Amino acid sequence: MTDPVTINVGGCLYTMSLSTLQRYPDSMLGAMLHGDFPTTRDAQGHYFIDRDGPLFRHVLNFLRTSELTLPCDFTEMDLLRKEADFYQIEPLMQSLTDTKSLYPLDTFEEVVELSSTRKLSKYSNPVAVIITQLTITTKVHSLLEGVSNTFTKWIKHMMDSRDFQVSFSFGPCDYHQEVSLRVHLLDYISKQGFGIRNTRVHHMSERANENTVEHCWTFCRLVHKVND
Repeated sequence: MTDPVTINVGGCLYTMSLSTLQRYPDSMLGAMLHGDFPTTRDAQGHYFIDRDGPLFRHVLNFLRTSELTLPCDFTEMDLLRKEADFYQIEPLMQSLTDTKSLYPLDTFEEVVELSSTRKLSKYSNPVAVIITQLTITTKVHSLLEGVSNTFTKWIKHMMDSRDFQVSFSFGPCDYHQEVSLRVHLLDYISKQGFGIRNTRVHHMSERANENTVEHCWTFCRLVHKVND
């Protein structure tokens, strides 16, 4: 085995053999070791890479085994894909394209999406919410029923179960009221064992006196299949 080498990834130190680090010569790491990629050193002389330090453990495990094994509660898939793309490790990028192969065969993934569409007054101070619609979409019917039964003080509409949705519509109201409900919904979903996979913001339209903004959160959790 070659001598160990230590690298600093976002403040996290990792030590591995040189052969492990250059397992994929065409990757960014291989180019770095061969002097074909600009490098930076930290105060101790270690290679420094300004990327997500904790996530690099999954990259390193793949370098060691050429297999991708993730915890069942792993919820940072999109971030890991970005890291794989940065390091240009082609086999890792391919492994991340099919998430079904990442988990045991006796598990499956449940997904919840929370979207918030808000029309905001541009000129009021403090900011006023003209109207808001919060929608939860999921095939986990027990979660929809729990939300509907828990948030009883808000005006809501329980969709037909085939639509897998429950919506809250309200306004005009103070901006903080809308934020309060959104925070409580996010907290409720998290307490059911769901972790946030990704978030996105879409500025849908802008008029003379109002903006329409959509926020979306995607949650997921793994559950074990029940044999009949």
